[in-house]
Amino acid sequence: MNKYELLNQKEGNSEVKKRVAAYCRVSTDSRDQANSFESQCRFFRQYIDGNDGWKLYRIFADEGISGTNTKKRKEFNNMIECAMNGEFDLIITKEISRFARNTLDSIYYTRILKKHGVAVVFMNDNINTMDSDAELRLAIMSSIAQEESRKTSERVKWGQKRQMEQGVVFGRSMLGYDVRGGKMYINEEGAAVVRRIFQKFVNERKGTHVIARELQEEGIRPVRVNKWHNTVILRIIRNEKYCGDLVQKKTYTPDFLSHEKKYNKGQEEFIVIKEHHEPIISREMFEEANRILDERSASQKGRAKYSNRYIFSGKIKCGCCGSSYVARYKKRKDGSTYKAWRCNNAVQYGRPHTDRYGNTEGCSGRNIRNEDIVHIMCLVVKSLENEMVKIRNNLITVIKSAVTLDIKNLQSISDAVDEIVGGMEYEDEFYRYILDRIVVNDNDSIDVYLKNCSVKWTYTACKKDT
Repeated sequence: MNKYELLNQKEGNSEVKKRVAAYCRVSTDSRDQANSFESQCRFFRQYIDGNDGWKLYRIFADEGISGTNTKKRKEFNNMIECAMNGEFDLIITKEISRFARNTLDSIYYTRILKKHGVAVVFMNDNINTMDSDAELRLAIMSSIAQEESRKTSERVKWGQKRQMEQGVVFGRSMLGYDVRGGKMYINEEGAAVVRRIFQKFVNERKGTHVIARELQEEGIRPVRVNKWHNTVILRIIRNEKYCGDLVQKKTYTPDFLSHEKKYNKGQEEFIVIKEHHEPIISREMFEEANRILDERSASQKGRAKYSNRYIFSGKIKCGCCGSSYVARYKKRKDGSTYKAWRCNNAVQYGRPHTDRYGNTEGCSGRNIRNEDIVHIMCLVVKSLENEMVKIRNNLITVIKSAVTLDIKNLQSISDAVDEIVGGMEYEDEFYRYILDRIVVNDNDSIDVYLKNCSVKWTYTACKKDT
């Protein structure tokens, strides 16, 4: 709807008509004619036209979006912005529950609008925010609306739980299954891919990285993601739906106001139904695949608990493709092991190559030993001795700002810097808090960037004399 830029004036009177905006939330259900956009527009136009001192500015409407918070209400936020810019003088809306069911939001936004000279009239509740007692009445009425919203949420959750217990599926279609009318139907095209994944993993003993690479090279498209990754393969192997079982309430909504979902880690009861639908793979194969996964996970725990245990995790970047580096353990000729870092793109897809479908895959990013990274970090800190005092002090400030920092057997953070400058070399959380990123380039050079420092350190690998 176009804005009215020219303000009408009464003949012989200099009074300017109030520019009035209307706000409504309308249902996306075509059967709900009473709350349709057209009917509400008609209502507000007639209501505003019936007041000689008013002129319609615009009708703002959000469709099918809950009123319990304002984050996803695009038109509501647009209306607030226009009001703060002085584009209209008054907002009318039918009732508080259409404006906001969150008490804090109601008070917060009406205060902002009032500060900018914009009143809000809640027609059914007979509240004008410019009245002296408006905020008290608004708080009472919006609290009632919020409580009603909470009760509605509880009723909906109760009804969904009863339906889940009866086997109704709440969820989207997935690889191998189409969900229609609360039931699961096998999609043969996707089911064939699922069977291949389990075949490769259980019978051919291929790893999840290899399976992901092979599916990508074969041109098989995954569901809801752009590329096959090992994490996608892991989720498929762990998904009990493929052997015919149904587990629901894996996520839950702890706060009816925010509507944000969280993973259910025992906060609410799971709904489990065995042999709920036709399986794609046998229960025996599913259990064997998960036994293998558990066995591999247990064998890795003694060496490392994935990347979040590593001091430099997420901080080493590939200068060739931009991917993060991941840690891997390698064996020396004498049987001992050491930790090294490798470009994740190279891990998943190998050296640069073009697959049979013309897709460019892989990376030539070089590997680097963890001990070399530690040595480089030690050299960086030692170099601070010759840099400006300001850099060193900034470094100490960054470390002190860390919430949790465990520097073993040291009296203070300053001592840690001084000891490394003095020649001590060790791997510790200390490095994680001062390091912004490390970039491993393809010319054997490594760039180091520290937090709160504008200086870049570049190191090149020295060739040993033969």
